[in-house]
Amino acid sequence: MSKVDELIEQLKSPYVMYRTRAAKLLGEEKDPKAIPHLIEALKDENYLVRDNSAFSLGLLKSKEGVEELCKLLKDPHPWVRKSAAKALGLIGDQRAVKFLIEALKDEENMVRKSAVRSLGQIKDKSAIPYIEKMLEDPSILVKDMAKQALEKLKE
Repeated sequence: MSKVDELIEQLKSPYVMYRTRAAKLLGEEKDPKAIPHLIEALKDENYLVRDNSAFSLGLLKSKEGVEELCKLLKDPHPWVRKSAAKALGLIGDQRAVKFLIEALKDEENMVRKSAVRSLGQIKDKSAIPYIEKMLEDPSILVKDMAKQALEKLKE
């Protein structure tokens, strides 16, 4: 059994720590065989498993996971929303743009920051007016990321 196969098995463990670790390591392994299992793990009851699965799908640049990652932008846990936004930027799929624009309204700074960064990475010019509004965000981190995203979009 390969390391990836072992990690896929651990995603089904009754122990949260094993599932969380497996979700994280599967992204680092860069094996596309893990993608459907990570997509399934986005529905895990534990937010750490969802969080790590989302980020790993981003590392794997999984276009198959875009739809589920967009749904995670409404997850109850802010870490999961942040990782979903970050993953969508790494994947770079245009389908995520309208969902990331909506995530700019999130109450958590880290989610807004990740959404702004991802919009810059996707480079869809229709997002420019929404990113420009983020220059007035109460968070300095979000404002700085908005400046960076606008620079990327204007390259």
